[in-house]
Amino acid sequence: MKKILLVEDDPNLGLLLQDYLQLKGKFDVVLCTDGEEGLKAFSKHSFDLCIFDVMMPKKDGFTLGKEVRRINSDVPIIFATAKAMMEDKALAYDLGGDDYITKPFRIEELLLRINALLKRIAVKEVPEHAPVQTHFHIGKYTFDYTTQLIHFEDRQQKLSTKEAELLQLLCLKKNAVLTREEALISIWHDDNYFNGRSMDVFLSKLRKYLKEDPNVEILNVHGKGYKLLVN
Repeated sequence: MKKILLVEDDPNLGLLLQDYLQLKGKFDVVLCTDGEEGLKAFSKHSFDLCIFDVMMPKKDGFTLGKEVRRINSDVPIIFATAKAMMEDKALAYDLGGDDYITKPFRIEELLLRINALLKRIAVKEVPEHAPVQTHFHIGKYTFDYTTQLIHFEDRQQKLSTKEAELLQLLCLKKNAVLTREEALISIWHDDNYFNGRSMDVFLSKLRKYLKEDPNVEILNVHGKGYKLLVN
């Protein structure tokens, strides 16, 4: 069970997030109500991920993040704040934050961001003898994620990085649903409207690249996401 340090000074929101992440995410969540308490907890225990509210008494989230980074340079940190200023986002990343979420946010979105961060950490920790799958057969096509190439008969199509990342996610869930939120958070790290429109463009391009094989189709699953269907 992954252990999360949640530092949030709003007791109602803190307990809500703790309960949801423990129930839905199956995480062990330690809740602290200010930055000083959070730093003490981090110094005493080992955590797999941290979520810090920025606007807190005694010690704000950015200061807490900076001090945590002195102790551990690798643990993923998500900053949460009511501010949406670009300079705050820049500061969050400059301090070594891995993600930034603006209040109010949907708890489901936070869970997706947590899972995406933990997945990236897990990929980095995969031993050499167990490589992540990068080569796929899609009907009559072959797709090499490493070279970002789709091959069909004697032709090949070079993909952009985002196209390759999206197609890899679809291939890893072949004939199953890839949720829209999962794709956006994993690749764009934010499921806002503009990123969603951008992803729609990339999906259209992928459909065009795969149109030569009638047994291959990227379906829209209403209200859920997408499915790479290979008959």
